[in-house]
Amino acid sequence: MRKIFLNLIKRIRKLISWLWNQEGSPSQRALGFGVGIFSGCFPFFGLQTLMGVFLAKICKGNSILAALGTWISNPFTYVPLYYFNYKVGSLLLNTDKDLVDISLITTKELWSQGWYLSSRLLMGSICVGLLTGIIGGSCLYFPLKKFSNKI
Repeated sequence: MRKIFLNLIKRIRKLISWLWNQEGSPSQRALGFGVGIFSGCFPFFGLQTLMGVFLAKICKGNSILAALGTWISNPFTYVPLYYFNYKVGSLLLNTDKDLVDISLITTKELWSQGWYLSSRLLMGSICVGLLTGIIGGSCLYFPLKKFSNKI
């Protein structure tokens, strides 16, 4: 059991070392990671990684760290993250409209409710994604900057 644990620690250290030594300046690596976190906050299941890598290419950030940053949303964090995004979007759009009872809904009301939910979720995802992307990128940038100059 101890051998398995030590082997796992060794593999984790290799992974961290590999990620730490990615190509690019500290700002490019942090930008890629921040853009990945931003992309991971959107409810586009399966497209978040593609979105993160695409945005990283446009911004000249590190693509691998962008793909890693999208892991902020995973099966364990989907519900709390998107619920929080929805609540932030609802707060920002500031409407008091209540949801209609599903059993009494017509097709026209269904489309209206879909737009109501989607607009709040996307607005919240943009705001939460920007904030967490900036924080996550900054949390990576400063250690990279500090320790990259000493090597």
